[in-house]
Amino acid sequence: MRTRHHFLPILSAALVACGGDTAPTRDIPVQISDSAGVRIVEYLGAPEVNPPFGIAEEPIYRHGSGPGDYIFQFANAGRLFPDGGAVVADQDGEVVVLSPDGTTYKVLATRGEGPGEVTFPYAVFVIGQDSVLVPDSRQSRLTLFVDDSVVRMVSLPRAAHFGVAGIGSAGELLLWNRFPSRLWIDIEEEWLAGHMTLFDTETGALDTVASYDHYHGERSGVEGPIIRPIGEVTAAAGRFVQTRSDRPEISWRLQDGTVTQIVRWRPGPNLLTEELLEHGEAYNRMLGKMMYGMSEARLEEVIQADMARYRAMIGQPVPLFGTPFADADGNVWLPSYRPAYPEEGSPYTVISPDGEWLGQVETPPRFRILDVTGGLVLGVLRDEMDVQSVVVYQVVEG
Repeated sequence: MRTRHHFLPILSAALVACGGDTAPTRDIPVQISDSAGVRIVEYLGAPEVNPPFGIAEEPIYRHGSGPGDYIFQFANAGRLFPDGGAVVADQDGEVVVLSPDGTTYKVLATRGEGPGEVTFPYAVFVIGQDSVLVPDSRQSRLTLFVDDSVVRMVSLPRAAHFGVAGIGSAGELLLWNRFPSRLWIDIEEEWLAGHMTLFDTETGALDTVASYDHYHGERSGVEGPIIRPIGEVTAAAGRFVQTRSDRPEISWRLQDGTVTQIVRWRPGPNLLTEELLEHGEAYNRMLGKMMYGMSEARLEEVIQADMARYRAMIGQPVPLFGTPFADADGNVWLPSYRPAYPEEGSPYTVISPDGEWLGQVETPPRFRILDVTGGLVLGVLRDEMDVQSVVVYQVVEG
């Protein structure tokens, strides 16, 4: 339902049709085959290629640290409008709209439980220029805003683990498991299953179309694992996209659950290093100050205890990537793994809807991508004082 944009006119041509070994674009060693109607793209390694695009050095605008700007507590979701403006959900419980030049803002939804109010807006979806869908997990509700008005509210399935991954071709919601469907103490199998589900907002009908490995069954706790793989689902151009962070593989599924494409590659070992831990320690310190209000002494005690557990794992395998997302053209972005918050400051490996390996895009330090649409990148930039600004960059030819 979202307006599509020609994000990257400089992309190389799509991979050739299925059937036997073929030469890939840009001379990447790859095998492409068809198995029972499923297109399989297998890279003979982890390709190292320069992407045909990147992020500009200077932003078009930034909002959050200037006089009169909205003060973001933790911007956890956002989307770009066709005119370059943005809508951003703040974890503090408000949804904010930024003007196309980032100089002004308006609060679209305030914190609360009444009509047009939200408590935990974990995602936002833009439909055209002035229409925004906001799912709220704590209220199990979806609200449609047009301009500044509430046009419709829909009750979502009242299961806290359901989340909206995207919107289908006929307006159905593509749901997945944001959280485990059972408590950790109940998990006996190696992997707890998650489910891809279609939700008809008109009838309230739920249709589970596929399952996937969601949470690893090792129990957490003081002596339990602090780094574990996870299975996740996002939506790309109306299709489910499934990953498991310990597997070098991406699967695309139609809305009925049918697998249409699988991309695989062969990376080298991904091991925990001291460099990765430096990022995690800085982020945990910021989070402790912002969310938990700890004293400096108590905060330092907690952080050092956590970091001791992490350092005991140096040299051991860690996930291959963090939480994926898809841009407006259906390209899948895989952030390199980071402890504590995988996306911040992470380079992203980008794979096209046809399975073409486009390369790795570098991001500014302390920057976290929220959306890529219409030749623009929306994200959150954290400064040295841990003040968050919403920033928009231009996509440039690489």
